[in-house]
Amino acid sequence: MKKLLFALMTASFLVLAACGDSSDGEIDTIVFTDAGWDSVNVHNYIAGKIIEEGYGYDTDITSGSTAATMQGLKDGDINVNMEVWTDNIRELYEELTENGDIETLSVNFDDNNQGIYVPAFVIEGDPERGIEPLAPDLKTVEDLKKYPEVFEDPEDPGKGRLINAPSGWEVEQAINDKFDFYGLDETFNNFSPGSDSAIITDLARAYEAGEGWVGYYWSPTAITAKYDLILLEEAPYDEAIWEESRGTEFPPNDVVISVHSDFPEQAPEVTEFLEKYETSSALTEEALEYMEDNGASTEEAALWWMQEHEDIWTEWVPDDVAQDVLDSLE
Repeated sequence: MKKLLFALMTASFLVLAACGDSSDGEIDTIVFTDAGWDSVNVHNYIAGKIIEEGYGYDTDITSGSTAATMQGLKDGDINVNMEVWTDNIRELYEELTENGDIETLSVNFDDNNQGIYVPAFVIEGDPERGIEPLAPDLKTVEDLKKYPEVFEDPEDPGKGRLINAPSGWEVEQAINDKFDFYGLDETFNNFSPGSDSAIITDLARAYEAGEGWVGYYWSPTAITAKYDLILLEEAPYDEAIWEESRGTEFPPNDVVISVHSDFPEQAPEVTEFLEKYETSSALTEEALEYMEDNGASTEEAALWWMQEHEDIWTEWVPDDVAQDVLDSLE
């Protein structure tokens, strides 16, 4: 029994040593972050395909909340985050950067929007569907409190319902603060959905029925590509006001690719690739719209995007790497 126990302990030690030994500065599997939305996974699969076929690494994806996945990036359990929305988690992002826990390699895209949206027909009507404008004078987030009946809460008639960001997302608190700043609590309920899919389901139902809907959303997404939505106006971004009350439009938000601090030494050639990785909201939405129109997965959309935009991603890597990846796409 003692010999068996010793043998098992020895085997366990060797396995742990093999898994945990990073003294040579190398890694075999590059782990990406999935914080709960489609666009980050599209980019995960684009980068993952290039890394696997062009550089010979295995890849994996770890799912979790923004806070959990950023902690994983800090600890090195996650290697790469393809979409860090820097101003949504400004304090945490700056802290991790200043402490040398993470390193930012590039800006994936910076032409995104986020805030409180309504379907365009709410303001403009839709003659083709016979819909008259429901709130023709609605322009700003503060204007909403004059129109609770347009966005009636089915569980509390007499008050409107504003759909917040999904529970647990960092931006949820920003919407809570806006709700208070604009005094929406007088005529609206602040509804917290459980997931992004819950928002999409509710928006799609209201849109197809021609009913009023208002809530948080952002671009690039399949939803903003598919539906005609209007971002309600707020005061121009002012850092002091934003920090005090969130009473302005969202700050400009660079969506960056960040890695654990050890990653550039562990995978220098992949780091060089990620330093050149750059897209846009419009390019990202193409993949998301393909998903929506074809019932495709994020991986299928990523592969479609790579075939459609060979001229873009092949510029991120050396010719021999690009050829290996191209061969795998045939």
